[in-house]
Amino acid sequence: MPLKKDIKRVMVIGSGPIVIGQAAEFDYAGTQACRALKEEGLEVILVNSNPATIMTDNAMADKIYIEPLTLDVVKRIIIKEKPDSLLSTLGG
Repeated sequence: MPLKKDIKRVMVIGSGPIVIGQAAEFDYAGTQACRALKEEGLEVILVNSNPATIMTDNAMADKIYIEPLTLDVVKRIIIKEKPDSLLSTLGG
């Protein structure tokens, strides 16, 4: 599917808190999504509550928010950043 020209900024909502046995899959999938989006020339805004992931490395996203994944927090970031698209909870 071709890239839509009106999408410039994508907000990726990470997988959230670690669940034993699942952290690697969620982190790997989210990291690969961020890389793929950046390779397409998109600005990536990442929101994740877990600072101990590769996904939250500065190279993975243009802007990183390490915040609780609550409705109020995510809504505040959406209003501030005004992404063109959302991509949520990858992997697992």
